Amino acid sequence: MLIKTKAIVLTSIKYAEADLIVKCLTQEGVKSYLIRSIFKSKSKKLKIGYFQALSQLDISANHNKQGNLNKITEVRVSYLYQSLATNIYKQSIALFLAEVLAHALKEEEKNPLQFSFIETSLQWLDQHDSYANFHLIFMFRLTKYLGFYPDVDNSEAPYFDLEEGTFQSTKPFKNFLYGKKLILFKSIIGIKFDDIETLKWNSEARQGTLDILLQYYEFHLPGFKTPRSLKVLKEVFNEIS
Repeated sequence: MLIKTKAIVLTSIKYAEADLIVKCLTQEGVKSYLIRSIFKSKSKKLKIGYFQALSQLDISANHNKQGNLNKITEVRVSYLYQSLATNIYKQSIALFLAEVLAHALKEEEKNPLQFSFIETSLQWLDQHDSYANFHLIFMFRLTKYLGFYPDVDNSEAPYFDLEEGTFQSTKPFKNFLYGKKLILFKSIIGIKFDDIETLKWNSEARQGTLDILLQYYEFHLPGFKTPRSLKVLKEVFNEIS
């Protein structure tokens, strides 16, 4: 069936000598595509440059129902990144979040609110100059669309149970936050991207919060893996106080 949809590239992997397997979040759900001979083709319709991590595209594609790889027939850029394409700090965020999304997004079903959140969030990152904590707010807010947004009732309690996703008055048996870590975690509750400058964090606080969020994801997403680009992200952002 021929489908026209917006798509956000999650991963692209070379296959055989000249083919490319591309995994995308589309308005129809997460889909994978096999693009044959793209490394040899001189066609202007399908070029390697379209399929960089987090590229935002309009595609025409044949979606099958047999679980096989789908086929893209036509593609064009739906949103052309400006600073995201040249800023090394934003690039490191983009590569990291592409890995997070590739591990986290498994659903084949449509999720229009999730797609819209990811699409507009990445455009916000491209358009703004204050972004040091963007990936933290993004990961926290994404949990709402993944189904494990923290229950913020009783948020004045001294403990947060990472496995249950709830604040607790009594100390959980294991895997919980308290003290300084709890303060960091609570500080991003309700924060929107436009409020990003209210988080006056140094690199230590930023990295501590990221470690908490990754741990939280691991508890709630079976098979979730820490992105390989985490080391690069931390090294880059060590330069930002």
